[in-house]
Amino acid sequence: MAQRTIQEIRMAHPSRDGDGVAIQRIAGMQHAAMDPILMIDELRSEHRDDFAGGFPPHPHRGMQTLTYLKQGGIVHEDNRGNRGEIRGGGAQWMSAGRGIIHSEMPTLDSDGLHGFQLWINLPRAQKMSEPRYRDIPREDLVHASADGFELIAIAGEWLAGPVSARGPLHELEPLAGIADLTLAPGREVTLATPPAESVLGYVYDGTCLHDGREVGPRQLLVTGPGDQWTLRAGTGGAGLLLLRGAPLKEPVAQYGPFVMNTPEEIEQAIKDYQSGQFA
Repeated sequence: MAQRTIQEIRMAHPSRDGDGVAIQRIAGMQHAAMDPILMIDELRSEHRDDFAGGFPPHPHRGMQTLTYLKQGGIVHEDNRGNRGEIRGGGAQWMSAGRGIIHSEMPTLDSDGLHGFQLWINLPRAQKMSEPRYRDIPREDLVHASADGFELIAIAGEWLAGPVSARGPLHELEPLAGIADLTLAPGREVTLATPPAESVLGYVYDGTCLHDGREVGPRQLLVTGPGDQWTLRAGTGGAGLLLLRGAPLKEPVAQYGPFVMNTPEEIEQAIKDYQSGQFA
């Protein structure tokens, strides 16, 4: 078995998006080792002022979003007539395809918010497909555990130590897999990882051990090739969002909420949105 090693550690940077929502962001639009993951945003605050404005209506084309909440609530609405609400532990998936306008707003009773929004690329052949949307409540996600760890599978099949779990978001397969891993202090788990896939771990709580030191929150672990990856928690345990996917190896052109393959396609997306063709 070929063991993956951490090739790079990327730190999230504070930013604001939507109507002033405070986020920690890691952008990977041109990062080959993150492909097909385009961006990772962590939303985390106990202060409602940091997220109350939410994400008012805005367009997308050519990519997918996955919102996964650990605390608080978010309401999704779009111009295709979809409306969904998730609470802590739930997920929302959207494929923008050829064009959609949506909003994501915190529920009125959300005093604190902790969650993630991922941007995941669409293959060239699917960028102009029909938009799609799906809600997945907490109880529909697949929870698996063994001595020293718990894994919540959102998308894809995961083999972690003695347990296996396949997430219910089959729409992301075979392109990408997403899971939430919690490790007890000092414990480790070995993940089976398809050798051809990109495999990432975003540390959101506690620490993981790497080269004799502890890697803390808001850091992304980017691995090299291999068919297994052993993760070990530091003294306070660890919480990680695990991401993996088959690299598309296609050119990425991005402008704001549009992700296409060429600058010309970006220009067309802007024209189509401005002319009302996303309606």
